[in-house]
Amino acid sequence: MTEKVMTPEQIKELILQYGGIDGDHHKQWLIDQILRGVTGEHYDVTVEQWNHGEDGPNTYEWDIGIAP
Repeated sequence: MTEKVMTPEQIKELILQYGGIDGDHHKQWLIDQILRGVTGEHYDVTVEQWNHGEDGPNTYEWDIGIAP
């Protein structure tokens, strides 16, 4: 089963709804939601690949933030 990714319109609405909320932890949540929306079922692989940076596994740590 293929997960549907977000449309540009859905991403725009998400940004407009939550982009103005103060707090870095809420902004990170918004970024995470957008990444989930554009990567769909490939989200986990995308984050895992990003975490595995130039210095090997766990070079970086993805922050999912806190929902507003």
